[in-house]
Amino acid sequence: MTTNDAAKTDDLPFWKTKTLAEMTDGEWESLCDGCGLCCLNKLEDWETGEIAWTSIRCVLLDGESCRCKDYENRQATVPDCIRLTVESVAEISWLPPTCGYRLIRDGHDLYWWHPLVSGDPDTVHQAGISARGRTVSEEGIDIEDYEDYLVTWPLEVGEGK
Repeated sequence: MTTNDAAKTDDLPFWKTKTLAEMTDGEWESLCDGCGLCCLNKLEDWETGEIAWTSIRCVLLDGESCRCKDYENRQATVPDCIRLTVESVAEISWLPPTCGYRLIRDGHDLYWWHPLVSGDPDTVHQAGISARGRTVSEEGIDIEDYEDYLVTWPLEVGEGK
């Protein structure tokens, strides 16, 4: 690598030069765009493995900010909360197509509205990518009724493409 090549690499943002495994904790956390889609309840067909998304959010997800109300302690409140790690991201098939972890995992760049690109955490909401204002809390909804809340919008890229 020449000095010019090294300088060009140094000018690139970390998500273009590092793998998920090479990222620091801070870099890893910043890949989350704050869309809240991970925190929507999903139904899995046991026979086919097909995932169906609902508009029902985790009890800890704030429906307006799309942030966890108790991120540091979330697994104490929601034991089946899935912690995204390099290993889990490699295995999870249901990450939305706009997810920064999925994009980097699959060798793609982040979208223009991602806060790391735009510099503004609100652009994910402005682009219509997030769950903001489109969800209901899981509190009081019986699991048998989840099918009444099926949605496809978490799988749509919308303005982000």
